[in-house]
Amino acid sequence: MAGIANKPDIIAVDGGSTDSGPFYLGEGVSKYSGSSVKAEWRQLMRARAAAGVPLVVGTAGTCGSDSAVDWLFDITREIAAEEGQSLKVALLYSGQSADAIAQALEDGRVQALPGAPVADADVIRACTNIVALAGAEQIQAAIATGADIIIAGRTTDTATIAALPLMRGDHAGAAWHGAKVGECGALATSQPSTGVVQIDFDATGFTLTPMAGTARATPYSVSAHMLYENSDPFTLYEPGGCLNVSRAVYTQLDDRSVRVEGAEWQPGRYTVKLEGARLAGYQAGSMALLRERRYVRKAREWADAIRTECLSKVSGSLGIDAGSFDIEMRLIGVDAVLGALETEKSSAHEVGVMAITTASSEALAREIAKLQNPYLLHHALTRDEPMPTFAFPFSPAEVMRGPLYEFCLHHVLELEDPMAVFRLETREL
Repeated sequence: MAGIANKPDIIAVDGGSTDSGPFYLGEGVSKYSGSSVKAEWRQLMRARAAAGVPLVVGTAGTCGSDSAVDWLFDITREIAAEEGQSLKVALLYSGQSADAIAQALEDGRVQALPGAPVADADVIRACTNIVALAGAEQIQAAIATGADIIIAGRTTDTATIAALPLMRGDHAGAAWHGAKVGECGALATSQPSTGVVQIDFDATGFTLTPMAGTARATPYSVSAHMLYENSDPFTLYEPGGCLNVSRAVYTQLDDRSVRVEGAEWQPGRYTVKLEGARLAGYQAGSMALLRERRYVRKAREWADAIRTECLSKVSGSLGIDAGSFDIEMRLIGVDAVLGALETEKSSAHEVGVMAITTASSEALAREIAKLQNPYLLHHALTRDEPMPTFAFPFSPAEVMRGPLYEFCLHHVLELEDPMAVFRLETREL
């Protein structure tokens, strides 16, 4: 409660991430436990009530889909009833119509970012969820409703923090720079796991102070955060412009706080980033554990032989077109992370072989995974040796992973009105 004692103007949280891949946007669900989210959200709602200021979360439910906003609103309603809180809640929806985005692409208002996959109208219409990343303007519109709590769909990581200082006329460069440094809380301090930081914005810069008594902010820890999830340590693109911190000066004020001035905000055309996910197939996984020394030493040879034989059998014996499935073999303890790029030579005494089957239907993925079962259990390195037996860590050996999604939009949408593709609703609890 140290931050509440300092009488903040707003409590801002970035609740989203794409770190765990496209599944959560594809399904429109949170990657986090609902009970865990409810426990932490309850603490934030209590803190908001004590401070009497707005509480805003961006990219609700990890992915920021409309369904994730509604999910967090339902949790908010439960807590409000249990805590006896009367609240005004603003809901900012970021979900996009596939037809509308396809039309915007045809009209030339959707542009690909570097490294973006090829997207056409068919790709866009195949998306199960498309979201636009809201910026400061959309959060400001939600704040202007007078809501106690703002639950926003997909936003940029910085938007929930930058919105209020920009509304109040603080230094624009500092507002965006401080928001970037603070979007992961205490990650920009000596103790990243302590969570909460306080950022004070004014007419020339910002000051960052960790709320945990043992945590410290330093010029190194604060300046380094411009490298976090950012390809350029001096520039950050946001809706409506670009932050440039090449002239920023970081000053240690005391043992724990850092003062920053010198960042510049460079206005530009107003665009919002689009993220979309579509169904890419269905997956099943199996795992075999190798411990016999010769097989451990030749694990890649063994796995590649199984893959080759199973690919041939599925295509030949089952008559399945090769383009409708794939089998991947990852060696846990050897090269499961980097694959062919791995440079370290393993001397492991045991290896886990993970077989991943991707197919055009769930039934086909299951069938191919079952076909691999005897190979993973008994495949010998040579024809002239006794049949070996390896270990399965669970039964059944194949685990159905369900639908597989892929990101298919890494584009920007140009807008004349920042609110044109966002919906803002208020609810009374």
